[in-house]
Amino acid sequence: MDNKLEYCIKDEAIGTKIREYLKNKLNISSRFIKKAAIERRIFVNGFPVKMNYILRNEDKIQIDLHREESQDIVPQKMDLSIIYEDEDVVVVNKPPGIVVHPTKRYQEGTLANGLLYYFKEKGEDCIVRLVNRLDMDTSGLILIAKNQFAHMALARDMKLESFKKGYIAVVMGSLEKNTGIIDLPIYRTGGDSINRVIDERGQSSVTHYEVVESLNAGDILKLELETGRTHQIRVHLSSIGHPIFGDTLYGGDNDIITRQALHAYKLSFPHPKTGKLVELEIDIPKDIKDLILELKKKY
Repeated sequence: MDNKLEYCIKDEAIGTKIREYLKNKLNISSRFIKKAAIERRIFVNGFPVKMNYILRNEDKIQIDLHREESQDIVPQKMDLSIIYEDEDVVVVNKPPGIVVHPTKRYQEGTLANGLLYYFKEKGEDCIVRLVNRLDMDTSGLILIAKNQFAHMALARDMKLESFKKGYIAVVMGSLEKNTGIIDLPIYRTGGDSINRVIDERGQSSVTHYEVVESLNAGDILKLELETGRTHQIRVHLSSIGHPIFGDTLYGGDNDIITRQALHAYKLSFPHPKTGKLVELEIDIPKDIKDLILELKKKY
């Protein structure tokens, strides 16, 4: 077993059923435990066991994380900017103009197509499990789990304070306050529309912002999300009268930049296997730098 979890039973766990130990002590989801047990990937002292096995002192639990999987996505060679990678996760810097996962409209040319090719080229039997997503024209860091356990753990830990997603945006106009919290519910208008609006029927949505530089005609903001709703930053900033440059869907001027000036520049998360904090930060892309320079010249 190349990629596995290992635990050694000590006094406090003696006499506990292995199912309860994995779920309550190790915080592993029931769904993951059930699948791994059915596939006989949970071992005690080298032998597969049933989930009613009673743990004994010094028992050694091993969980094999490898499983054969397939995905109905066409692998396509793509230049990927890999920021971080190990046997459990990979973090990619997504350029603007790329959809993260195939849709009815975009069957190929997505980030998932490129990642599947990348995994196969490396000889890794992985499918694409996105932990976070970005809009087509938002650039920046995307976290992908390389196995079922990593995806389960990261999805579970997204509510922790240590799991942070940081963004930079260039917005129209100058905000009254240098720091603030936008706490407004976001609602999907229905039908095939991708548009979101502020509406009391919507989901609770919270965005923290900080002005890092004022450009007279606009501000450069750093933002962090408490929630991860579709178009959250774009809708929130537009709702307070400061749409993102280039975001024509929500009222942003696109004379200087042809896509929303929004970039996921920072990501921190507890590693799914070790719990050690992984902290990543990247620079803003050229088109947003050019926008900032143009705004400084123009105004």
